Amino acid sequence: MDMDAAAFEKLVIDELDQLPDDMVDGLENVIFVVEDRPEDGSLDLLGLYDGLALTERAQYGMGELPDRIVVFRESHLDQCDTEDELRDEIHTTLVHEIAHFYGLDDEQLHEMGWA
Repeated sequence: MDMDAAAFEKLVIDELDQLPDDMVDGLENVIFVVEDRPEDGSLDLLGLYDGLALTERAQYGMGELPDRIVVFRESHLDQCDTEDELRDEIHTTLVHEIAHFYGLDDEQLHEMGWA
C-alpha cells in the first residue's frame, strides 16, 4: 500500500479522535508523532511508547519533557493492503501504545474493553 505522510497523519488523527474518552482523558503531557520508520530501519515495529508508565512514576511535575507515542507510517503501509485494514491497524497500535502510558498489559486491556 502507498500513502504520503500527510494522508497517513490524517488517518492517525481520525483514529485518535475516535478513541473512547475514558482512554484519552487521562493522557497528560503526551505527544503523538508519526515517523516513517524506526531508527533501525526495520518495518517490524508499528508503534512505540517513549516515556515512563504512570505505574512507574514516583512523581510527575512541571518541566518534564512530554512522553511520546510514535506511529510508524512505512511499517503500517507494509503490513496493510487496504485503507480499512490500515485504519484498524492504526487503531490497534494507538490503543496498545496508550496502554503502555497507563502501565496496562494486554489482559487488562481486554478486561477494560479497550482491546
